Amino acid sequence: MKITNVEMEVYRWPRRTPITNGLYTYTHAGINVINVETDEGVTGIGIGASIQDAPEVGVAILNHIKQVVIGKDPLDIERHWHEMWRPKLVGRRGITTRVIGGLDIALWDLKGKMAGMPLYKLLGGFTNNVPAYIAGGYYEEGKGLKELAQEMEENLEVGAKAVKMKVGAVSINEDVERVRVVRDAVGPDIKVMVDANNAYRHYEAIEFARKIENYDVFWFEEPVEPDDYIGQREITRSTSVPIAAGENEYTRYGFRDMINHRAVDILQPDALVMGGITDFMKVVALAQANDLDIAPHGAQEVHIHLVCAISNGLILEYYRESTDPMHGKIYKETVQIKDGNVYAPDRPGLGLELNREALKEFRIA
Repeated sequence: MKITNVEMEVYRWPRRTPITNGLYTYTHAGINVINVETDEGVTGIGIGASIQDAPEVGVAILNHIKQVVIGKDPLDIERHWHEMWRPKLVGRRGITTRVIGGLDIALWDLKGKMAGMPLYKLLGGFTNNVPAYIAGGYYEEGKGLKELAQEMEENLEVGAKAVKMKVGAVSINEDVERVRVVRDAVGPDIKVMVDANNAYRHYEAIEFARKIENYDVFWFEEPVEPDDYIGQREITRSTSVPIAAGENEYTRYGFRDMINHRAVDILQPDALVMGGITDFMKVVALAQANDLDIAPHGAQEVHIHLVCAISNGLILEYYRESTDPMHGKIYKETVQIKDGNVYAPDRPGLGLELNREALKEFRIA
């Protein structure tokens, strides 16, 4: 079997209302799909990290990188990753590594299809289901404390036993009150996470963390800039709230540095961002050697397989229609939360089939 072609599809659609986290406002959502075609008619589907605002850049990078794999055996994934990731030529981070990640995921999907196995089984098969939390709690126009509490209650109604909310866009004391309202809304037995999306300086994060300790917060995510390992370490040592980060980290080298600095308690690699499944599994091994858990960021359709495959998979992030109006419409079958858990698909590979009929009006590249 040989790879005959690699193509990217980019889709972008408006959100019902703009949503804001600690630093950024998002008016649109979207998906990037990388298709790896073979001479035997089997196609691997890779889901890539967001480049909706610059699709032409992603396509140009893919057109350069795909020359490495066309005409080659798709099963030689380790070799392909090594040859795609050439820091001197194509960059160590950013869109380049995101494109490599999407292509790498497509190769793993293809491998699962060839083996007739779901990806979580192919990668290790530790379990077939994992706990999940619903991510949300964004700042929105007209959304006050009452609406925030209502959103969290709705999350419980669809089966969640853990929820996450945003912090960092208002004053520390205002956010402390928002955390209190969420804890009161969900009760004492539901896990509550908070996510600052890098909004704080380390001393601000320490103040906030100490003020929310009484609300039994499961973790405090991305309190400071991704490269501020020393600041993250100071926060970790200053509060009883576990610190989580990693969604903006790239490759095993970045996670090696994060671990060596003891900067976080929980690692959050994103296979779509950091360079794909190949390097994700290396980060898993690094985490295991340091007794750290993995709670990947985003892309539940991909990460359900990765969390189920490993022994140190902690929990899965899950987005629903409250943050993405196309939830349940992107794929012909969508993973769902049931009694607080998500079950991995038993179909070969990722088990994904795009609903191109629903997506076609939103294609931009």
